[in-house]
Amino acid sequence: MNIQRLHHAQITVTPAQQDAARAFYCDVMGLEEIEKPDSLKSRGGFWLALAGQEIHVSLEPVWDKQQTKAHLAYLVSDLEGWRTRLESRGIKIGDSVPIPGYNRFEFRDPFGNRVEFIEAVAD
Repeated sequence: MNIQRLHHAQITVTPAQQDAARAFYCDVMGLEEIEKPDSLKSRGGFWLALAGQEIHVSLEPVWDKQQTKAHLAYLVSDLEGWRTRLESRGIKIGDSVPIPGYNRFEFRDPFGNRVEFIEAVAD
């Protein structure tokens, strides 16, 4: 008996933010939307695929996401290119505490979810 891998991660947006969230995650970040099971479609939200794993964007009422450290960390290439792309869309980039072997930064998506982009540093 063991844990094999992470199956999916879930983030939340308000019902009014669903279309904007889909545009941000699909168009700006380039993630692929995948079909939700019919049994869950009535709940709203949408699912995304990333390298064989899933990100579930679910709907919930407003709460203060600025107070949480919970986040998704995406392993990326061209970290500075991502910085430029996000800043050009008005996303404020925050500093991250350095860790050995990686460059990284964090930001809040337009819906308040904390996100980290991390890139391995070549030896």
